[in-house]
Amino acid sequence: MSNQWRESLAGARMQVDQQFNDSVLNSQFTNQQWGLIMTAVEFDIEHPDQPEQARLVANTEKVKHVLPELDNVAQGMGGVPANQQQRSQSTGGGGLLGSLRNILGGGSGGGSSVDKERLEAARTLTQEYADELQQFLEEQGRWEDICERAANE
Repeated sequence: MSNQWRESLAGARMQVDQQFNDSVLNSQFTNQQWGLIMTAVEFDIEHPDQPEQARLVANTEKVKHVLPELDNVAQGMGGVPANQQQRSQSTGGGGLLGSLRNILGGGSGGGSSVDKERLEAARTLTQEYADELQQFLEEQGRWEDICERAANE
């Protein structure tokens, strides 16, 4: 399957990235974490053959695979954000011992609920991004063309 219609989103995505930055700043993710999340997201169009009813959706199936790396990205870029550091400490997942407990399954059980919470937050934020991207494409008069390309692939 070709990805030409997805590739044609590149310029629009760069502009929406700038507009969406405030949403990222107000989320639980750092810019670096958001960048990592977005590497695991693909966009699909539901009902591309009907542009007036079509919807751009964020396919987040692969996001769960990058969740374990989010803390590494934060630590490598100057530390964990305060809201995540506090959450990590409250679930017993802080530091080397907490990480080992979570890996070995001996943690407080908070690790899995934190992962579910983060996954849901990532899914919600990526769909908000997709909605904003679709709106941008509609305002630019490019949505119907994108839908046509997607429908023909």
